[in-house]
Amino acid sequence: MTDWTEAARKLADEVTPAGPEWHDSVSSTPRHQLVPRWWEPIPDSYPFAWGLRSPQPDQPWAEVYADETLVTRVGSLHADGADLSDRPMGLPTSSSTLPGLIVRMLHLLDPHEHDRVLDVGTGSGYSAALLAHLLDDKQVTSIDVDPYLVDIARERLANFGRTPHLEVADATGSLPDTDYDRIIATVSVRPIPPTWLEALRPGGKIVTTITGTSLLIDAEKHTDGITRGHVQPDPATFMRTRHETDYPARLDHVFNAARDQPGDETRQLAGPLPDLWDDWQLRCLYELDTPDIENRSATRDDGSQLLWLLADDGSWARADSETKTIHQTGPRRLWDDLERVQAQWTAAANFPLHNLTVELGPDRNVLIGPDDNWTINL
Repeated sequence: MTDWTEAARKLADEVTPAGPEWHDSVSSTPRHQLVPRWWEPIPDSYPFAWGLRSPQPDQPWAEVYADETLVTRVGSLHADGADLSDRPMGLPTSSSTLPGLIVRMLHLLDPHEHDRVLDVGTGSGYSAALLAHLLDDKQVTSIDVDPYLVDIARERLANFGRTPHLEVADATGSLPDTDYDRIIATVSVRPIPPTWLEALRPGGKIVTTITGTSLLIDAEKHTDGITRGHVQPDPATFMRTRHETDYPARLDHVFNAARDQPGDETRQLAGPLPDLWDDWQLRCLYELDTPDIENRSATRDDGSQLLWLLADDGSWARADSETKTIHQTGPRRLWDDLERVQAQWTAAANFPLHNLTVELGPDRNVLIGPDDNWTINL
């Protein structure tokens, strides 16, 4: 396949059946110009490391026009400025999100012909390009906290004729304007910044994700000033907003203490070991209740499992399915918190999280369970 437009059309055919209004935008946007190089995990690397990738000469469009996320920066090192020998080991700090998810969010956003749209999290510029193609460049504003991302996206978008307004801004602070019909975020936030709610016109919509969870929400601002909506059925995850070049370091020092020590409390595991990766709904409820807990897991050769919960105050918990024991220590009892959330959800009949409704306002920023049996402050 020698023509990128054919690859882009196939991608559009794949990702826009539920949002056909975006087919022309996807098929007309040269993603390869926005993401000339990217990072991929190095298989079996330890500590976990990334290697630089670029299009393969024999299949130049196969990966760039796949429905896959392309990580463009790891820690403070962007793929644009990296050498083939570089092996960064940090967390991803920017990416070009898989197009299918972007299209799904844009379909929920449902911008109309003359709407003004704020795109939060410029990244590679891909979502800004899709919006500007459907609407008009002057109707789209895109912001990112990282000056390099904004500058290079502006340059690359202009190379194929797209000139939305791009600006360096902290998404949790003041916005470039205060009059938008639609706000879409490809970074996660918690709570929803008050500046977003203030900048949104009555009748306007917000589509975003909640930090630390896989919850994708869409909400509409009503004439009473409250923005109401729902959690979507399918999970979606984005990097959280940040104020520095990189995210805080992982809690390796806590994990080293938690790996195999007895802690100051040991008791029996009350039931099956929960899988916080596969059971994403329980993981989300736990994060909403007890934010910023890092979880790690391991499987032994015999199939038995270990799960660690880690907090930055030094609290930790370890559950072992083989010995059926819980070890905890620190100022908080993290496993007790997880069991409490799990029991509360069980008492509420394990309702699907897409049954949560959203209310966002000056004094109330909450998710509400069915029958009002669960209220979670954001």
